[in-house]
This record gives sequence, structure tokens and C-alpha cells, in this order.
Amino acid sequence: MKILIKNAKIVNENQIIESDLLIENDLISRIGKNISDENVDNVIDASGKYLLPGIIDDQVHFREPGLTHKGDIESESRAAIAGGVTSFIEQPNTVPNAVTQELLEEKYQIAAEKSYANYSFSMGGTNDNLEEVLNTNPRNVAAIKLFLGSSTGNMLVDNPDTLEEIFSKVKMPICVHCEDEATIRKNTEIYKEQYGEDIPMKFHHLIRSEEACYLSSSKAVELAKKTGARLHIYHLSTAKETDLFRNDIPLKDKKITAEVCVHHLTFTDADYETKGTLIKWNPAVKTQHDKDGLWEALLDDRIDVIATDHAPHTWEEKQNVYTKAPSGGPLVQHSLQLMLENFQNGKISLEKLVEKMCHNPAILFQMEKRGFIREDYKADLVLVDLNETYTVAKENLLYKCGWSPLEGTTFHSKITHTFVNGKLAFENGKVDEQKHGERLLFDRKE
Repeated sequence: MKILIKNAKIVNENQIIESDLLIENDLISRIGKNISDENVDNVIDASGKYLLPGIIDDQVHFREPGLTHKGDIESESRAAIAGGVTSFIEQPNTVPNAVTQELLEEKYQIAAEKSYANYSFSMGGTNDNLEEVLNTNPRNVAAIKLFLGSSTGNMLVDNPDTLEEIFSKVKMPICVHCEDEATIRKNTEIYKEQYGEDIPMKFHHLIRSEEACYLSSSKAVELAKKTGARLHIYHLSTAKETDLFRNDIPLKDKKITAEVCVHHLTFTDADYETKGTLIKWNPAVKTQHDKDGLWEALLDDRIDVIATDHAPHTWEEKQNVYTKAPSGGPLVQHSLQLMLENFQNGKISLEKLVEKMCHNPAILFQMEKRGFIREDYKADLVLVDLNETYTVAKENLLYKCGWSPLEGTTFHSKITHTFVNGKLAFENGKVDEQKHGERLLFDRKE
């Protein structure tokens, strides 16, 4: 199968060039001007459009197994490719938690049948599964995931000796959710005394506070420095935390890296008044000062990756009072458009956007042949039109939960085509019902 993309503005490796691109089977076979369309199965005229590497989302919760009333690998990966996300790393706090090699592999088997996008699943660490963690194959598993704040089931890792042992012995990336559980419990009790279960949402960022985040993330960084662990801190939410990270060395040489999620770059605590529990996330959306600090750190390269922490819940679940409404929300279908809107508003360049959403996740996790537009790389690509508008509405949502905190938002961009492993997986609003996702592989030297 050969697909020729003509006259695209290719955004890749800190430059934008106008060029043609030829896909043969699952690979990019040629990039250049005036490629002949002889013996080509499909020609796509991309005049005026931008061609980006497929987005790599390094943190999603697709809810399968065990929580499939909220979402599943099939539904959420379908939404992902409609949003230009061609690869994802999914987290282990499903039911049962993916904390044994057998349970982890069961998730891969589900994805092999159901995933529209390329996939990897992280192995979950607990206070008592070190042997299972150390048996994880670095060639075909993205990372070890640790929750240093509360999570589903038995996934809170709070034993200092266990933590040090994991950090000392694991040779692949250790990805962490950093919030100090004791601080959060103490804060929750203070507000419960005053309001009972129905705490106003505007206090969420004071309960899951700057202090709770910084205390946990600073300890994780300190431990990584002590042990030499390869640490990646997920979803920074405070300006204060950004000072823990460096921007004076190339990403490939960093041992300690950080991610920010699109919601922490988009919302502030002022939005709780109108959005309520729909924007209840852990860590919490915080202040304008924090949002500004995250943007600054993203642009000066202390923060390396942009992701979503996509975590759907049903509408009914989200309507509960504060203490019972779950944290998390669906974002994977619109993360690229959110960031393209920031490009159009002058906050970030297209080149930097691609670096943070495509190149850097591939570098950080050492993904094999993905994340860049290069000859002989996998043809994971997304074509966007920056002259079209697109309004988020219930009828165009592909999430199983059927809602989005972005409903009613009009973006000044449209995703027109998504290619997964050289196959046209999404075109002008329609998903190819054949599934083209593959298990991600990692080029790691033992």
C-alpha cells in the first residue's frame, strides 16, 4: 500500500518545510519535493495544511479491565486517533490493578484486538510487589508507575524502604504521581468539619494543595538523585515544583524529567465556579500564578512533555458532591486542538508544540522509530487545517462517557487525517473501523 501526501507543511525537528511525503506499507519511505504519484494507491493534496508526527500521549487511563462503564480501550483509542493521538501509554490503576506480569500482559492482549492507536501499558508498583516489578521487560513495556498519592486499590506506595529499593533497582523509567497523602487527609478533614461532604469545589486546590504536591515531588527528586533512578514526574500542577527540574542539558541526558497536562495549561481555580466537578482532577487545577509558572517552565524546557491524564468518568458519577465525585476527565480527543489554539494565540510555536507532544515522549521513553517524521520511521502522522473551525459538541464526542469539559469550545483548527502505521485511520470526521494499532517497542540497552 502506497499513500502520497503532496504539498504539506511538515513540522518536524524544529523546522517547517513544504514537501511531499510517501508512505509505503507502515513506514515513511521518502520525504522530498515533487515525488511522482505513479504506482501510488492514494494521493492526498495537503496544500495549506500542516503535517505533524502523530501525538504521543504518555499518560492515559482507558479504564479496561474492570471500569469499562466509564471507557474502554476500543472507545478511548478511537477518540484518540480522532484527536491526532497515534500512541498512548496507559496506567495500571484498572481493576484488577496491573501489578503482576500476568495481569499486565492481559491488558496487552486486549489492546492487540481492540486498539485503534499504538499502545503500551505501564507496570504498577506497590509496597509489596518488587519482584514482579523487576521482572518487567524494558523492551516492550513503557515504564514502572508509582502512585505517591492515593489511588485505586492497593497502589499507594508510601513505605520509604520499598521506595528506595524500587528506585535503586529499576533500570527503566519510573513514572510517578506526586501528592503527599498525609497533607491531603489533614486538609480534607479541616474542610469537612466546616462543610461536611458537600465541600465547595473552589477549595479543591487548597485541599490537594501546593504543599502536598511539592512535598511529594521534591522527595521523589531527592531520592532519584540519591539512587540514580530514571524518574519522570507526571502532571506538574504548581509553579513551585518547576524549580526542581533542569533545562541546561539535552533531554536524552536527563535522568529526572517532568510532564504537564493540557488541563493545567488551560484552566485555573477561577473556572471551578462554572465547571465544578467536571474539572476536578488530581493533582488539582490551581491558580493563575501556577498556570503561568507551568507555561514558563514548558517553554524554557524545565518541563519536557505535554500529555492529558485522560481519565473518563460517567456524567452521573461527576454529579456527586465534592467528596464523592471522582477526579479525572476525558481529554484525549482534543489535546492537540487545545495546544494548536495556544499556537494561534501566540503562546507556543508549532515547532515547540511538536517537540513536547511528539519528539520528547519518544526520546524520553526511547520509543523505537516513532515520534519523528523521518524516512524509515513508522508512518504515524496527523494532518491539520489551521483555517477551519471546529466546535466541541456532544454529537462529535467519541468518548464512551459522552461528555467533555470542553463542550461549547470552538477551536480554530481541524484534524483532517490521522495515519497509524501507514494506514489512514481517520479522515474528515470518519474513523476507519479496521484497527491499526501496534504494541510500542523501546530501544533500551540492557
